[in-house]
Amino acid sequence: MRALDLNAATWRKSSYSNQDGGQCLEVADGFTAVVPVRDSKNPQGPALTFAAADWSSFVAAVKDGDLNA
Repeated sequence: MRALDLNAATWRKSSYSNQDGGQCLEVADGFTAVVPVRDSKNPQGPALTFAAADWSSFVAAVKDGDLNA
């Protein structure tokens, strides 16, 4: 498996981010098969990649409140 080059990625910060730099994440757009995700407080740190379908399912579950404890 080839490493994904994220050097030219355009990152989008979560709409839930605030100026205080709380627990936020960024997502890189423009990739078809995967969704790269990183910690917005550590943009030079590692990024995780998720299959696009899996990420969509996760986001839908969050929006629907299915993951509330």
